[in-house]
Amino acid sequence: MASLFANGISRFSPQTTSESSKLPKGFHPKPESLKFPSPKTLNPTRVFKVRANVGTESSDKLQQYFQNQDYDNKYGFVENIDSITTPNGLSEETIRLISKLKKEPAWILEFRLKAYAKFLKLEEPKWSDNRYPLINLQDMCYYSVPKKKPTLNSSDKGEADDPKLLEVFDRLDVPITKKKCSANVAVDAVFNSESIAITNKEPLEKSGVIFCSISEAIRKYPDLIKKYLGRVVPSDDNYYAALNSAVFSDGSFCYIPKNTRCPMPVSSYFRMNAIKSTGQFERTLIVAEEGSYVEYSEGCTAISHDKNQLHAAVVELYCAEGAEIKYSTVQNWYAGDEQGKGGIYNFVTKRGLCAGDRSKISWTQVEKGSAITWKYPSVVLEGDDSIGEFYSVALTNNYQQADTGTKMIHKGKNTKSRIISKGISAGRSRNCYRGLVQVQSRAENAKNTSTCDSMLIGDNAAANTYPYIQVKNPSARVEHEASTSKIGEDQIFYFQQRGIDHERALAAMISGFCRDVFNKLPNEFGAEVNQLLSIKLEGSVG
Repeated sequence: MASLFANGISRFSPQTTSESSKLPKGFHPKPESLKFPSPKTLNPTRVFKVRANVGTESSDKLQQYFQNQDYDNKYGFVENIDSITTPNGLSEETIRLISKLKKEPAWILEFRLKAYAKFLKLEEPKWSDNRYPLINLQDMCYYSVPKKKPTLNSSDKGEADDPKLLEVFDRLDVPITKKKCSANVAVDAVFNSESIAITNKEPLEKSGVIFCSISEAIRKYPDLIKKYLGRVVPSDDNYYAALNSAVFSDGSFCYIPKNTRCPMPVSSYFRMNAIKSTGQFERTLIVAEEGSYVEYSEGCTAISHDKNQLHAAVVELYCAEGAEIKYSTVQNWYAGDEQGKGGIYNFVTKRGLCAGDRSKISWTQVEKGSAITWKYPSVVLEGDDSIGEFYSVALTNNYQQADTGTKMIHKGKNTKSRIISKGISAGRSRNCYRGLVQVQSRAENAKNTSTCDSMLIGDNAAANTYPYIQVKNPSARVEHEASTSKIGEDQIFYFQQRGIDHERALAAMISGFCRDVFNKLPNEFGAEVNQLLSIKLEGSVG
């Protein structure tokens, strides 16, 4: 079985002091207003890099505490599903074959081919803190779908033609089967490159809400897709966005009409099940028209595999006047083993546009999985009095690497943004926060508050922070604060003196550290977050 990479995966070594002093070269994506500035062109806020040192015995206990030892059994299993799979390799023929298999109209093929032409002119960016071997895009499969797609009955709780597929999601506790289906949430289940089932479509349709796969939307609602696809994230925005635009397979489309409150939360669950070097390239598009409201959440898992796989997604949010979108993510891709072998490369472009006055977009995420995470969920505040929020917990362990953060671009008057980022680094991992707050010249009375907190566990973990602040309007108010803490023997001893055991002490400290973000997650994510972090968070969620 061929590897995804030309030279395989090498063990990650912690960043040295000399390496830490190097600043990134600047942010590659377009348009220009969304770039992270180059250190050559301005005086960036000081880069904070900290390492923690605690006793060896305590460090070992903390390291074991954060192991997700049940991943292989609960999420990492492989189910043999008969599939249609395209040959490895990336070319114009590959793109034409994907479009043909999906029975797409000619205008989508044209969109793909134009994106591919732009992709060929781009180079993979090198400015992040992430270190990994060269990805061999020619040694990858870009499309794999089950031969038999499950069908649900009119009540969205029926039986499948091929029960094995639904059994996979049943085992993952994803509520799409008759046994687990909930009337309180609509779920789009995506298996490799295809959406295989969507629940509760009928009650949504009665309210005028469209919730379906992006493939179905292309066929049934071409005018909407033509209007909004690529509007927030252009196909040449960056290297991996261009790749996604050329080869994207499936994802979710949600449209909320004017003055409509979505009657229930909508959710997507992405599953990577292919053993060979198969990537996943989903495309999600959410449009909230004037005065509407929607809550969207997503989850994900992948098989435990000793080869790396690529997940390169694009998510676009469009918010009209007075509309609000709440977007929540618990990211649980396979992170590799304790030695850093295997795991998902999670390279994602997520961006929301507050196009109308008084619109609001909130991103809330818990990043626990993937060998490497590279993403910056962002908000462009174009409408006057619009609001953008970003709440994040990123946990890295073993040899995981994460370069993640956000961008808040203030364009309209009286716009507000809030950033709360919590990073926890254990083992030999590196956890980097990279954020841009930009206030443009027209953005009178713009306000931003940013809080970036890091917690280090063990003597080899690293936490890096790169905050960039650009203010071009003197009436703006921008606040940034950062802190770094560590869990040491003295803190554990303090709890144990009072009759609190080691596990409960850790639970209390981590719970308090992450509370501001966990309180923003939907209630249904409470149990999953507890399980992912292997701690009890009594009163922290919901």
